[in-house]
Amino acid sequence: MILFIGHHKVGSTSLQDYLARNAAALSRAGILYPFVDFEGAACMAAAAAGHPLPEGSLPINIREPHNALAFRMLAEHKNGSVPGYHKRLPALSQMLHAIRQQVLYSDPHTVILAAEVFANFNAKAPELIAQLRDQFEGAEFTVVATLRRIDEYLASWHGQRLKFGHKVAPLRGKGVALYTDGIHFDYRLMIEGWLKAMPEARIILRDYAEVRAAGGSVVDFISQTGLQLPAGLAPERRENDSFHRGVYELARRGNGAMVDRKAGLLRQQLRKLTPQLELPPSHDIELFGADVRAHMVERFRPVDQYLGEVMGRSSFFTDLDAALEPLEWDEMEVYAQLLSKLKTLPAFEDDKVAKFVARLQAE
Repeated sequence: MILFIGHHKVGSTSLQDYLARNAAALSRAGILYPFVDFEGAACMAAAAAGHPLPEGSLPINIREPHNALAFRMLAEHKNGSVPGYHKRLPALSQMLHAIRQQVLYSDPHTVILAAEVFANFNAKAPELIAQLRDQFEGAEFTVVATLRRIDEYLASWHGQRLKFGHKVAPLRGKGVALYTDGIHFDYRLMIEGWLKAMPEARIILRDYAEVRAAGGSVVDFISQTGLQLPAGLAPERRENDSFHRGVYELARRGNGAMVDRKAGLLRQQLRKLTPQLELPPSHDIELFGADVRAHMVERFRPVDQYLGEVMGRSSFFTDLDAALEPLEWDEMEVYAQLLSKLKTLPAFEDDKVAKFVARLQAE
């Protein structure tokens, strides 16, 4: 059993897409990436029969079946609900039954579950880790997690939340403080429960910088887990592209000031316009400021030390001190550039969105 448990924003979607696209071929080679619903089962049957997969991005229940499983486990444990983008899912008992039947009939030597939503288990309901483990009695477990240096991670996760329409505080203000007690800052909280529930498991913790240097999430996952893959698999596709940091502030203000549908139109238009805006490189835009960075790194050091101990060394992120250094372009400078550049481009199609941007330009 190989369990990829996250984190978010570390190439997990590209990994899931690769495994889903190649699920039939992998199964023939003894490696099962199991589906959990009728949509996934239909896709697997069609692929096994030689039919081509749908063009473009795969439906989310096919691409990310184990996120759907994780959400269902959390929802049934807390009497909650699954996010609306995972539609028409069966009950948890049926999902688990579907996985067990695939294991029974495929008789694989390796089963892979890949879900960044697993990262939430220890903080929200640690008993779910044991519940998942116990579905595969007698298996040898490998637990894989990719972790990103805290400044880079929060910058990316902040953009993901903006993309989903969340109303958030800026990271240069109170934004970081809202994360410090949860898994998006405290990686120990994310990891520790898995180590306790699976003391015999092989634990692979990867620095995202090393993952990128190795060739990306798919190549690194294959290398670290030692998978022997068959020839002729579909190539990796890049999925879940991030917002450019230069549009963060405008998207943030739109999410906070407009109704959801209008804010969504603004975000959609910003994504289309970004290539034309000639903004500074996204990775050079500073979202925190020196004081926030200093406090953030100091608060994060015990987490880094814990992760290092898990891996048998003094620290995990060898470049953590680099997180103290502000980047070249201040976010608010780029925000001013953005508003100016938008004046030279075609107007926003929606009248209320156009008026909202015009008000900001007039301030």
